[in-house]
Amino acid sequence: MRLTRKQDAPRSAGLGISRRQFLKRSGAATGGLAAAGFMGHGMLRPVEASGKTPVLDSPAEVKRTICSHCSVGCGTYAEVQEGIWTRQEPAFDHPINRGAHCAKGASLRQHGHSSRRLKHPMKLMGGQWQQMTWDDAIEEIGEKVLALRESYGPDSVFWLGSAKFSNEQAYLLRKFASLWGTNNTDHQARICHSTTVAGVANTWGYGAMTNSLNDMQNCRSILFIGSNPAEAHPVAMQHFLIAKERNNCDIIVADPRFTRTAAKADTHVRIRPGSDVAFIWGLLWHIFENGWEDSEYIQQRVYGMDEVRAEVATFTPSVVENVTGVPEATMLDVAQRLATKKPGSIVWCMGGTQHTTGNNNTRAYCILELALGNIGKSGGGANILRGHDNVQGATDLGLDSSSLPAYYGLAEGAWQHWARVWDVDYEWIKARFDPTEYHDGYPMNSNGITVSRWVDGVLEDDEAISQRSALKAMFYWGHAVNSQTRGPEMRRAMQKLEMMVIVDPYPTVAAVMHDRTDGVYLLPACTQFETTGSVTATNRSLQWRDKVIEPLFESKPDHEIMYLLAEKLGFADELTRNIQVNGKEPLIDDILREINRGTWTIGYTGQSPERLKEHQKNWHTFSFENLRAQGGPADGDYYGLPWPCWGTPEFAHPGSPNLYDPSVPVKEGGMGFRARFGIERDGVNLLAEGSAPVQGELDDGYPEFTDQMLKDLGWWDDLTEEEKVAAEGENWKTDLLGGIQRVAIEHGCAPYGNAKARAVVWTFPDQVPKHREPLYTTRRDLVEQFPTWDDFRSLYRLPTLYKSIQDNDNSDRYPIILTSGRLVEYEGGGEETRSMSWLAELQQEMFVEVNPADANDIGIGDGDTVWVEGAEGGRVRVKAMVTPRVGRGVAFMPFHFGGMFQGENLHDRYPEGAAPYVLGEAANTVTTYGYDPVTLMQETKCTICRIERA
Repeated sequence: MRLTRKQDAPRSAGLGISRRQFLKRSGAATGGLAAAGFMGHGMLRPVEASGKTPVLDSPAEVKRTICSHCSVGCGTYAEVQEGIWTRQEPAFDHPINRGAHCAKGASLRQHGHSSRRLKHPMKLMGGQWQQMTWDDAIEEIGEKVLALRESYGPDSVFWLGSAKFSNEQAYLLRKFASLWGTNNTDHQARICHSTTVAGVANTWGYGAMTNSLNDMQNCRSILFIGSNPAEAHPVAMQHFLIAKERNNCDIIVADPRFTRTAAKADTHVRIRPGSDVAFIWGLLWHIFENGWEDSEYIQQRVYGMDEVRAEVATFTPSVVENVTGVPEATMLDVAQRLATKKPGSIVWCMGGTQHTTGNNNTRAYCILELALGNIGKSGGGANILRGHDNVQGATDLGLDSSSLPAYYGLAEGAWQHWARVWDVDYEWIKARFDPTEYHDGYPMNSNGITVSRWVDGVLEDDEAISQRSALKAMFYWGHAVNSQTRGPEMRRAMQKLEMMVIVDPYPTVAAVMHDRTDGVYLLPACTQFETTGSVTATNRSLQWRDKVIEPLFESKPDHEIMYLLAEKLGFADELTRNIQVNGKEPLIDDILREINRGTWTIGYTGQSPERLKEHQKNWHTFSFENLRAQGGPADGDYYGLPWPCWGTPEFAHPGSPNLYDPSVPVKEGGMGFRARFGIERDGVNLLAEGSAPVQGELDDGYPEFTDQMLKDLGWWDDLTEEEKVAAEGENWKTDLLGGIQRVAIEHGCAPYGNAKARAVVWTFPDQVPKHREPLYTTRRDLVEQFPTWDDFRSLYRLPTLYKSIQDNDNSDRYPIILTSGRLVEYEGGGEETRSMSWLAELQQEMFVEVNPADANDIGIGDGDTVWVEGAEGGRVRVKAMVTPRVGRGVAFMPFHFGGMFQGENLHDRYPEGAAPYVLGEAANTVTTYGYDPVTLMQETKCTICRIERA
């Protein structure tokens, strides 16, 4: 039965307007009035349809929620009748999407009621799925985990979390892993934007989008590189197209494919996959050659640009054309457009990050914008579009093997800070960790294994791993394993594990690809529509979600499952010491308050539950142009209090919509670049010169604030007596009452200092970004000039290979470059979106895009079934789409499919009734080894393959 709301069903007041109301009001104000005047009242008659679909006639309760797919953060009204989600509307009064939805967003209601969901806890025994009770599942899993700890230590278990968590759940799982005694925890940001976070944060302070989508309406030029928002972030496109209409914004797309975004662009530049740095240096060659750089900006706010100039000088137009495939005239044209149409922005996504050179790419993008003086300006910025709905928040809250929440790192001081926040004894936490020192150091203070390399964490010999043993158990908590590379080796790793636990609303590919007969558990988690909490959009705004419906079937919220496991494992009290527990469910509001208490580094301290709920109830008061509230209870706030939202909630900072903008007072969201790299290097000043936030009492560069700095400036007595006690011996990051931040801001200063961005990162393998050929390349002639790195003995506890792989020439057997990306219909690994009938109708086949010339050489036609084989032997059986979207010598596959494995259909391995509507081969069965040396980002955008008729 189709459940829809009667038109006369009661509606809650004050909850925005629906599409029908919007059109009705629009019509009444324009053509509707004219028509009424022309026809006369006597000609207008209400129409009653016959044979109506049966509907519920009970009152509709309207809930406000946020789309759970990409990170744009679209608002949605959900109507609930008798506990059933019966109708949804995109929120026309929401300041980000303004009534727009993409195909995925329009399918949310089915996600909330999907029949393909996991319904009960289950375990695999003798190759058959058996239903369990929750009590039995927690008891069995807990006993096995405790036995593994006893035999192999706490690092033998990997707690793999999710960008689908709320902020509070992501934070709680990182805390959970810490109290268990391991840094072996991670989530999807590792394999989507870890190279952004590392590259951008190490350039100017924070590794996040600098401006808002709304502010990009002010751009006069936009360079999209490795980004296809028309398919990956469709609703964001409205902001970019407003810039095109309003400002005649030049839209330039640099991409190996002619994408749907390229179809909207002024210029499409087809670059060879893996040549991003060479392309950016080619643009800068023309900018420097013609004197188009912003010299004053560089002198005041940038360190190390001369070293970049020296590297760029070697990328002459002929070199750039040889490496990228882009001719000199095109490079000059693009460089001139970017240099003359300012302010301008650069936008990237996983096309730029998922490379062995990912951190080099992201730093090069930043350096281009610094050279043009575009950072810290409205309409400018480095605007990174994140993937999952809360991948930004989960990253910020430390669901990461290399840091505690809010990027505090893993040094002893970071642990002591969070021990204070948690009210847990530091020595007790320390005793939970393996005390042995390994190659990488002590496990408590060394980076854990990453999600990108858990496969090697299982398969490597114990002696090669910088911890006590290989991994023995994996918790896949809201994770799509088919989004990871090296599928055949992943299956081998799954078979070697002693236990797999999948916690998810859906079984996921992990439940079926392992080829095991036992030792696998499925725990049904709720969707985000069956709980409440906050989520951080790509622009750093935090948004609150209502609980739309109660948990379906026997599913439980993720944070309740964490508590149940913590109870069994013996640290539930430490996990929730400051958090109220209702039954077995920790209170989300209290988790956020604990986040507020500790996350001073990035300013998650001002976004209390009360402030976020106030914003949620008043979407209509926030501007679509600049996100600022115009009147109403949140007057003057920026929507979602985009971080940093300095100080305590009571300090009422409005949030920071555009980072690093010194033309705005700090109290209103302005700031310079963060002083996190010291005061000078080799005698050269690292602080800003002649540039500081307006209305500040310090008009030049200055370091980060400490208690001593307040005393030296004579501002110490501005603290209250209570604040003085808390601030003594502390700095702006560790003062738990926030007095240091408050006083600095009241004097017009950014708590984190005012420094130069750095174009040279002396702590990275390449201090200045370099072009390096991919490990698997068809351009063997370039390897000698642009080689990869030597192999590393240990990165994130594991041996990591570079030169030893690149030295093997596979290009004759695998002559086609293979890249991958997104489709508008599906999201991530695709398990939930392929389980929605409305979306499944739109794209039912996995395919590979092949250029017509290559298809003719191979002897295949459009629609033929082909084998695509990667350079490490992984093979997939898919349909050929013959199209000039891809250039000659390049093939493309989407990565959303699963449920087929090297020609084998895995449908019958799913629990009964839980298989997605659409199954297909995973592109990452074909992709190959390759990892960025800074973050271990996987290489998915540039490997090699061969294609042949099946």
